[in-house]
Amino acid sequence: MFKRKIIRDIEAWKNDTGKKKALVIKGLRQTGKTYIVKAFAEENYENIVYIDFKKNISAKRAFDGDLTVDRITLDLSAIIPDARFIPGRTCIIFDEVQECSGARAAIKPFMEDGRYDIICTGSLLGIKGYNKKTGKGVPVGFEHTLYMKPMDFEEFLWAKGVSEPVIDYIKECYRDRTPVRDAVHSAMLRYFREYICVGGLPYIVDRFVSTNDMNIVYREQRDLLEKYKDDFGKHLNEDEEEEVDRVLLARINRVFDSIPAQLAKENKKFVYAKLEKKGRSENYQAAIQWLYDAGLINICYNLSAIDDPLEGNKVENIFKLYMQDSGLFIAMLERGSAGKILSGEMGMYKGAVFENIIADCFSKQAKALYYFHKDSGLEIDFVTKENDEITLIEVKATTGNTKSAKTVLKNKDVYHAVKSIKLSENNVGVNENMITMPYYLAFLLQ
Repeated sequence: MFKRKIIRDIEAWKNDTGKKKALVIKGLRQTGKTYIVKAFAEENYENIVYIDFKKNISAKRAFDGDLTVDRITLDLSAIIPDARFIPGRTCIIFDEVQECSGARAAIKPFMEDGRYDIICTGSLLGIKGYNKKTGKGVPVGFEHTLYMKPMDFEEFLWAKGVSEPVIDYIKECYRDRTPVRDAVHSAMLRYFREYICVGGLPYIVDRFVSTNDMNIVYREQRDLLEKYKDDFGKHLNEDEEEEVDRVLLARINRVFDSIPAQLAKENKKFVYAKLEKKGRSENYQAAIQWLYDAGLINICYNLSAIDDPLEGNKVENIFKLYMQDSGLFIAMLERGSAGKILSGEMGMYKGAVFENIIADCFSKQAKALYYFHKDSGLEIDFVTKENDEITLIEVKATTGNTKSAKTVLKNKDVYHAVKSIKLSENNVGVNENMITMPYYLAFLLQ
């Protein structure tokens, strides 16, 4: 369907000449895991055995009892008549492997046997209670795990048909810190606003590219949000049937539904009192962790100090929550929000919208998220590393000043940041250790 960067990581796994492991691709539902795995297998293997454990319930029975490769392949051949197991030329795909703990436990004997390659996909593999049936477990040392997230901005540009020379040109401007030509700059700002509203879920991007209709996009996003909510609080019981923890479900819903209001505050720190009058952290930690493990949210921690190591200075109980996919976040706001973003009239949510998309961009680069806030009012939207240097990131919905960043950079004996980058609609500009960049270059901050 669309070109995805993860294919390079899958190819690296396939070509690894060292000890072979099964490939396990985790990620939020609807990120395109099944499509990319099938497409890769069709191009790289003579023979494919595909099993979807959500649809093919009977296939689970092949993994009951002793986990021996010959017995499992024989049983699968009986259950799936067209399945062929050709040693050295077969890729076995376990789709939605979280639904069958026996299949995941079978990875170890299959890898020790060595006749077949295995690729697994899973949507809720990080959730406690999935794939942890008594007597079977996760095959430690026999899995190579990749996390598949929604499309980043560059992948969105590929989907839109933007040419490689144009993308290479903006990368060159980022690298050389030179302004982007006005025509390209205007076009990229427009594409980035579209990306904010559409997000990076391949099905939604496809609907946008094929129809160019934001009403259709909104309806599809709302439908997806309801499907995600159907998963809230789920786990597998001992009989591998899905159950819902009703108390956890209610708390997950409260946390999830509160995200827009939490981010609309001037101080965007997550506040439990927004959930209930006497909301306590211990009541909601499991709900927040559930949403994070499912891939729906990102957690951005406050820092006690701007110093290395950043992870060692994070404050565990002070954080902000952002949506993993920007498009889903926009769909959670009042209807018509996408139109306001596209026209530049975002109202009270404008700061939240741009902070969320930058958190989204950083998350897709596997960056841990940190910010810095002091009661004095000093606040830095994000603190990260660029080229291994501590870098302050200020996100401005319009142009905006960078008073807090200037204060931090002036006090080198207290703070250990090297430079700041202001992300806004403005073009690239450099003033000593303060750099201005347009939002759309955020995906290049490595």
